[in-house]
Amino acid sequence: MFTGLVEEKGKVIALEELGDSIRMQIEAPVVTADAQLGDSISVNGVCLTVAELGDATFIADIMQESLNRSALGELAPQSTVNLERALLPTTRLGGHIVQGHVDGTAKLISRTPSDHWDILRFELPADLARYVVEKGSIAISGTSLTVSAIGETWFEVSLIPVTLRDTILGDLADGDLVNLEVDVLAKYVEKMVRPQGEV
Repeated sequence: MFTGLVEEKGKVIALEELGDSIRMQIEAPVVTADAQLGDSISVNGVCLTVAELGDATFIADIMQESLNRSALGELAPQSTVNLERALLPTTRLGGHIVQGHVDGTAKLISRTPSDHWDILRFELPADLARYVVEKGSIAISGTSLTVSAIGETWFEVSLIPVTLRDTILGDLADGDLVNLEVDVLAKYVEKMVRPQGEV
């Protein structure tokens, strides 16, 4: 489990394609400082397991399911990624509950800069629209954000300078693909209020 508060921007330094999976090596001095084999690290919002540790690097295996549901397959050597270690019981929950289980992807439609923040508008996938509400939480490539506006086919977030500087969201261009994870609480509420037997 994660908070969606990005700890570090890491760099992909190697990729090994294995047919139906990928082994990815990431340079990450902050999140590997106390990492152990088997630990969970969020990479652009996808919960991955540390399979090997090196000198300020780690290797993770990415299976086909994760490649199908996320934008991790778009990464290449030198790509920058958002990283966060799994939270501890003593961690402040400054963002929201983020599982690292990506629900889908979306493209950046537009970016509107301001003096002190940027407004980013993303596609709103039809199958996720019911879980996204104005002032609700959403994780974009592992970053916990608040939905600032919403339409039928889009939603917006407003990014403050620290988010623009410390996450990969500051470098996104129109058309770039991001990972989305909707608020898991919305899914549980939907399941509880759905008439029994309805799928």
